[in-house]
Amino acid sequence: MIPQLIAGARKILFKFGSNTLADRSGRINDDFLAEFARQGAELMRGGKQIVLVSSGAQVAGLSTMDKWARKRDLHYRQALCAVGQVKLMDAWERAFAPQGIHIAQILLTRDDFSDHTRTLHMRNTLFTLVDEGIVPVINENDTVSVEEIKIGDNDTLAAQSAILWSADLLVLFSDIEGLYDKNPKEDPTAKLVDRVRDIAAVKVSVRTGGTSSFGTGGIVTKLDAAELAMSYGIPMILAHGGKPRALEALSAGTQRGTVFLA
Repeated sequence: MIPQLIAGARKILFKFGSNTLADRSGRINDDFLAEFARQGAELMRGGKQIVLVSSGAQVAGLSTMDKWARKRDLHYRQALCAVGQVKLMDAWERAFAPQGIHIAQILLTRDDFSDHTRTLHMRNTLFTLVDEGIVPVINENDTVSVEEIKIGDNDTLAAQSAILWSADLLVLFSDIEGLYDKNPKEDPTAKLVDRVRDIAAVKVSVRTGGTSSFGTGGIVTKLDAAELAMSYGIPMILAHGGKPRALEALSAGTQRGTVFLA
């Protein structure tokens, strides 16, 4: 089903978690970004449009200001994000440049989605950028959004952005293969769930664990994002973004993931 969903979607929003973007040293993985940019450019050459929601501001900030690594003061964390946003966007710009594609940064907070005027302007900006062949890179405005730093919920931001843009498909790239019936990092007998139709039933039957068990946002926020997207008729794919050429593998049916489709 995953290959069919990707093939049939014209407007695809991809969300990348911090764990997916970072290499083993904890720095932004430039090779990964470049690899995705090549795959994304191929989709665009095939007539598709893409939007990115990218975490990683704190990761990029720490890789630049490593002397702040042990500081837990909120002001320092927000300052790290301010430094990191520049580095993160520079990394995405360098990744897409060889493909002849420009990127644009859009920083949002949850409040932006509750104001009708802001929402209208956000939507118009997204449509204009994409129609001109530019790839918007959306991120939480971490320098002013305290709650995001605490829980890392860019999954919800991705779902909200997909709805705002009227996307055909939402893809969450994480550091796990998809949704499991148990936490695969703790239980080797955990089995991958290929398809989910009823989020409420999953929340009851699946042992989701803590918010740190499945990466920055946790599996619960991914279920919430899927539920929100599905309520607007947008299917979602949860897959491991760190696999070699993950997007191509998903399109070819050689990589598994979990499909959330009502």
